[in-house]
Amino acid sequence: MEQANQHEGMRLVIIGGVAAGASAAARARRLSEKASITILERGEDISFANCGLPYHIGGEIPERSALAIHTPESLSELLNVDILVRTEATKIDTSNKTVIAFDHNKQKEIQLPYDKLMLAPGAKPIRPPMPGIDDPRIMILRNLQDMDNIKNRLTDAQNVLVIGAGFIGLEMVEMLVHLGKKVHLVELQDQVLPVLDKEMVKHIQVELMDNKVDLILGDGIASFESKTPL
Repeated sequence: MEQANQHEGMRLVIIGGVAAGASAAARARRLSEKASITILERGEDISFANCGLPYHIGGEIPERSALAIHTPESLSELLNVDILVRTEATKIDTSNKTVIAFDHNKQKEIQLPYDKLMLAPGAKPIRPPMPGIDDPRIMILRNLQDMDNIKNRLTDAQNVLVIGAGFIGLEMVEMLVHLGKKVHLVELQDQVLPVLDKEMVKHIQVELMDNKVDLILGDGIASFESKTPL
């Protein structure tokens, strides 16, 4: 009871509303029924299954809605928290314990005072500054909007290049092969899944080649050159 009382009336602001942010909000609510909890998420979605994105692209998960663990509305109702999507934190005033954010829905700046602040913004994919990187056919896979963009682009694509042979990269390769695309996979390291031992991934590399994947290891990308019109 004493632990719960120290959180009564506390104002908690969480920047980021996907995995860590949503989990933190749930934990905070369990500790206190009266704390004021606000989640800021610059994207449109919260609490979705990142690892399922390639499988919706490939059709293994047919319904897009199946990827959403919660909508902003359902999580807000479940935890009694305020969730502000398309709202981006732009400054943290630590002296006055205030988060300054821009609400893209209302196109205005807002200020949120806090007693406790949690940062859970997630990572940002690297787009190296190399020639040709701005071609709209070069896409990243980070959220549901990225997934929708890739899925729409794949309709007319026959040859697809995947850069990076990590977990998500290999999941994308699997689904692209499933869709009947000719797939090229480039990895800077000399093996797929560089976080694992070479002996553990040998059979994966054999499986990739058995499925006609053009596997390029130990090489990187220097530039992108378009030979076909957009």
